[in-house]
Amino acid sequence: MRVFVTGASGWIGSALVPELIGAGHQVVGLARSEASAAALTEAGAEAVSGTLDDLGLLRETAKASDGVIHLAFKHELAFSGGFQDAADADRRAVEVFGDALAGSGKPFVIASGLVGVAPGRVSTEADGRTPDEASAHLPGGPRTRMGTAHVTLALADRNVRSSVVRLPPTVHGEGDGGFVPALIGIARAAGVAGYVGDGTQRWPATHRDDAARVFRLALECAPAGSVLHASAEDGVPLRSVAEAIGRHLDVPTRSVPAEEAAEHFTWLSGFIGLDSPASSERTRELLGWNPTGPGLIEDLDKGHYFRTDGQ
Repeated sequence: MRVFVTGASGWIGSALVPELIGAGHQVVGLARSEASAAALTEAGAEAVSGTLDDLGLLRETAKASDGVIHLAFKHELAFSGGFQDAADADRRAVEVFGDALAGSGKPFVIASGLVGVAPGRVSTEADGRTPDEASAHLPGGPRTRMGTAHVTLALADRNVRSSVVRLPPTVHGEGDGGFVPALIGIARAAGVAGYVGDGTQRWPATHRDDAARVFRLALECAPAGSVLHASAEDGVPLRSVAEAIGRHLDVPTRSVPAEEAAEHFTWLSGFIGLDSPASSERTRELLGWNPTGPGLIEDLDKGHYFRTDGQ
């Protein structure tokens, strides 16, 4: 298939491109910079210069493709306080893709999240399938992004083979720039590796290469309206993560009281106390997905998360 991928040079996208090419697909990647375009070309993909705001470009490129995988999100804008604007841009892009693919039966796969789908218990792919059911416990805008996932699933009624891949907060691997490096940075600065309360809160986790494989399999064979969980580990206790960080930084590990979490964890405080384990049993059965990458603690113990400049 000729596959249009947004976010193709990003954290997961840069693993997905070789995954798709290795499976015999042709990749067209959206590139918002010359560096991204060069990276895509070097990886064997075709680069199309533009951003999520270039709606006409998105529409025409999608129409000319056999399928679309939408990974891009304005994370920089979201983390600087503009989550609603980022979520709105994401929604507009999804609506354009839906219109472009309507009636075609072509696959359309988007990325969503697992945190907060069913707080306090192991969520499944059957959870969070109605607009008011999921993300009520997340701070602010993430509920809006969940709404975009429901827009995507509804495209099945317009003859689009749409699916939503819910990603863990910890899609880990060498080069990760997400939540785990943020926790490590906080621990370095504070001189202590912290966790909230008793640290039994669980976060699902997946190695980047395994996550990329879920997107490729979804493109190839997920039925219309599928919700998929890219969770290789149902839930890693955050105390275990903190203990691994403490070992490698040679700093103590301690509990941070809930009332002090905002000061200690800053922007992560809205998520760090959530217990959000997630099963991927249905996804494994449906797609034949078998994760092979290292677990989160094993990956931390490899040491690459703790290298500093010059090492």
